[in-house]
Amino acid sequence: MTQTIHMKLDARGLSCPLPILKTKKALSQLNQGELLEIISSDQGSLKDLSSFCDQMGHELISSITHDDEFTFIVKKIS
Repeated sequence: MTQTIHMKLDARGLSCPLPILKTKKALSQLNQGELLEIISSDQGSLKDLSSFCDQMGHELISSITHDDEFTFIVKKIS
């Protein structure tokens, strides 16, 4: 099944807490059920994004590590 990415966020080169703050802002622009793709180079994003989704009620669809980059797909739930 193909999923449609509704918005992409390039957070490469940003350190904590900026990737999470920009993710929060981007999600506020999406409708419920839409998907956000985040690309980050911050190692802390692995833990931070998962915790953020748990706390805010969004669904972390996928988390992929490739070289020094991390790609996440988040579904806006609330």
